[in-house]
Amino acid sequence: MTQVIRATGLGKRYELGRTLRRDRTLRESVVESVGELMRSTRRNGAQSADRELWALRDATFEIAEGEAVGLIGANGAGKSTLLKLLSRVTAPTTGRAEIHGRVGSLLEVGTGFHPDLTGRENVFLNGAILGMRGSEIERKFDEIVAFAEVERFLDTPVKRYSSGMYLRLAFAVAAHLEPEVLLVDEVLAVGDAAFQRKCLGKMGDVAASGRTVVFVSHNMDAVLRLCTRALLLEHGRVAESGPSAEVVAGYLARGGTGSPPAQWIDLADARRRGSAEARFTRVRYAVPDEPGRVPRPGGPVRFDLEIDSTIAQSVASVAVVLRSQTGVMLLVADIIERGVPLSLTPGRTAVRFDIGALNLTSGTYGVTLWMSQAIGKPIDEVTAFDLEILGDATRGFGASAGSLVHCPFTVSFPSGADAQPD
Repeated sequence: MTQVIRATGLGKRYELGRTLRRDRTLRESVVESVGELMRSTRRNGAQSADRELWALRDATFEIAEGEAVGLIGANGAGKSTLLKLLSRVTAPTTGRAEIHGRVGSLLEVGTGFHPDLTGRENVFLNGAILGMRGSEIERKFDEIVAFAEVERFLDTPVKRYSSGMYLRLAFAVAAHLEPEVLLVDEVLAVGDAAFQRKCLGKMGDVAASGRTVVFVSHNMDAVLRLCTRALLLEHGRVAESGPSAEVVAGYLARGGTGSPPAQWIDLADARRRGSAEARFTRVRYAVPDEPGRVPRPGGPVRFDLEIDSTIAQSVASVAVVLRSQTGVMLLVADIIERGVPLSLTPGRTAVRFDIGALNLTSGTYGVTLWMSQAIGKPIDEVTAFDLEILGDATRGFGASAGSLVHCPFTVSFPSGADAQPD
């Protein structure tokens, strides 16, 4: 299989408090010179106090033609830096990166377009930068405009576009001008759900056509749906490489995008409201009998809550609430359903919820804890943590486009008499 991307010992170093000489403007050079003079008078010969920061270090990997590869990791792990090196936006400090073929990249909103040019002019400019002939760009132009949904604003300078309009056009240009390699940073968070589905579908089409996609995202479900392989970056280094399901599962088990399973989460600094006569102090979640596993769609999950009350009191409602990333309430487990209030005494009280079937699809969900004596009057309501649910498309757990509910089903293909309605 042909290797389209080959990185060897790739590294990027920054000096905190300084700008690399080749990246400076004239103004920055003057300011830096004055600052260096002042620092030298204070040091009296001492060594420079500038500190080095390695955003990426010793990254070595290969990506084959037609692969869709996800880059995952915590904020500051080096994902965006790696894409900038592959896109030639910045030069490496160490090592080298070889890329074969035409590269289309969407690194962040605000890059890639000239703000004073119109949307139409920027489409042709980007195509020319990619090495395309005018006839090639014209052939793709209507498709780009239709995807971006900016027909009315084509002849308006893009500096007057909203961030959503800008992003739609930038992605449409990067994906439709037929690059052999498509590099996409975490930009989907800017668009709405419908646009995100369009982007993922288009990147899937690019990969299915035999071209290469490298995708940075904090959305593990999107990585699993699009990518067959993933690279995990930690502290600027490639920590793991392999099938996306395995790499993502390991990342989430260590608390990758939220809180790791089976570990207590301290709620002292969590966002909350209520009378404060009692407070949720800690919470944890786990899959029963598999404490290190991330919950699966349709599988069980356990929530352990710890409450600290200042007085003896009776509460009617203690609940665990799961919400979508847009705030839609999807699941409520509440003691109010058993019809017996909970008697709290001064001090700590433990509450456990066992949910037998978590019928939500793969994705990230917000967990809120609620406690009240009467509906609508909280004693404590706390935004606790983000819960990641991880499915396996090969076992029927993949998320359908836009779906949040996991509904188990079977399918058959009856024939003959069995196919006749009753």
